[in-house]
Amino acid sequence: MNAALKVSGFAAGLAVVLGVAWAAGAAVGPVVDEPEPMVHGADGSHGSGEHLPGGLAVAQDGYRLVLAEEVLAPGTRRLTFSVLGPDGLPVTAYDVEHEKQLHLILVRRDFEGYQHLHPVLDEETGEWTTDARLTPGGWRVLADFVPRGGEDLTLGSDLLVPGNVDAPPALPVTRTDTVDGYTVTVDGDLVAGEHSMLTMAVSQDGRPVTDLQPYLGAAGHLVALREGDLAYLHVHPGADGLEFGAEVPSPGRYHLYLDFKVGGVVRTAQFLLAAS
Repeated sequence: MNAALKVSGFAAGLAVVLGVAWAAGAAVGPVVDEPEPMVHGADGSHGSGEHLPGGLAVAQDGYRLVLAEEVLAPGTRRLTFSVLGPDGLPVTAYDVEHEKQLHLILVRRDFEGYQHLHPVLDEETGEWTTDARLTPGGWRVLADFVPRGGEDLTLGSDLLVPGNVDAPPALPVTRTDTVDGYTVTVDGDLVAGEHSMLTMAVSQDGRPVTDLQPYLGAAGHLVALREGDLAYLHVHPGADGLEFGAEVPSPGRYHLYLDFKVGGVVRTAQFLLAAS
């Protein structure tokens, strides 16, 4: 709250900030007291059961995610951050994973506004920058990266965007989404603690789309976020196109975001599945 009070340029003032804080809290919902480890996909993606689920912590294994600003105005804004290493200095060297040195996921706590971004690194200062489209509400910033020669990490931090926010609606389980005339469906079920297969199908005007283009070295890119605490699961398809292997750590509801590329344009389909 102190950080928000320092921002005097927002006309809505303290009352709006309090409203955003309430809405963010309402969107979060109950947090699992003792989260189970979240294991990444079995198709060549990675992870370790020795840690908490990805994205729940701002610091892990000596690394810390630091946002240059924890409050930003609505609109398209420059987001700047660094990853500090065990020595307390910004990390300047990263391994390439899925064609990028770092994958940045932004999503509002009501699961709207999802963005998968690839910031630019200043190799001298260790500072990352990217433009982000922000609307009022509480946001989660998730950085997925591998420090040079180290293990993969996903760190998360909160970002506040002041403004009027409505209470989030109750969302139903959703297996179909339509984006720019493309209909995407997901087949398969999530079972906690077990390897689950999900198959995505893309169609247009009732006909299967057969000209999907590679995106980040695969036919598609899937991210899952656990409802409640936004625990992060990052998976990629196997050799059979849009088929994903995933293991979710606990029963509950998971928001899935599929990035797919057609005609040189990357689009994102959104789903909501319940894991038994």
